[in-house]
Amino acid sequence: MTAKNLRARVRDELTSEIKAIARRQLTTEGANLSLRAVARELGMVSSAVYRYFPSRDDLLTALIIDCYDELGAAAETAEAAVDRADLLGRWLAIGHGIRDWALAHPAEYALIYGSPVPGYRAPQTTVGPAARTTDLMLTMLADGVAAGTLPADPGPDAVVLPPVPDLAAELDRIGTLISPTVPRDLLVRGLTGWIQMFGVVTFELFGRFQNMIEDNRRAFYDHQLRVMAGHIGLR
Repeated sequence: MTAKNLRARVRDELTSEIKAIARRQLTTEGANLSLRAVARELGMVSSAVYRYFPSRDDLLTALIIDCYDELGAAAETAEAAVDRADLLGRWLAIGHGIRDWALAHPAEYALIYGSPVPGYRAPQTTVGPAARTTDLMLTMLADGVAAGTLPADPGPDAVVLPPVPDLAAELDRIGTLISPTVPRDLLVRGLTGWIQMFGVVTFELFGRFQNMIEDNRRAFYDHQLRVMAGHIGLR
């Protein structure tokens, strides 16, 4: 191994160790990370850590990207195990993949879906990782449209939202950017169900079900996913 390769390996290992320590901090301090505290646990002077992450925000960004990528990978793995023609099954797999990861990583979920970190502005590099789960849902909708199994009319059991003429241009712009083959009304239903999905996960993770849903929250979540699927038109 050359000296250059050795230095790169050491740098990668130290970068990973810094992020691992910072993620442990999330469980006790939330997003209030301290590079000095990370350096103390690592046994390094603070100036050495700054060579890897020049600021707290740089470290936060690295953690946020990792968390989004892990969540995206969990949802993708769950969804990939379902037959492509089974849109409802794919939707349920995505939803449970997201919830399972969130329950296993509550501090990391709070970092990416909790309250904004004061003074932190997420850079463009976080957009792609953040969109992985949304892209998965939109691909599922597009597959249904292409196969003719996901009609524009969601059916008699769905809650049909009234038209929103003031948002038509904005929705068309969003549709063109993220899913041009999905009709506007279907896109709205999909995004509405998507927001509700994360809302249920957030309620559970942040303790909003205490003294309400105490037993078998997974079954309650599954029921909510199926209700959302009906509104979207997934069968």
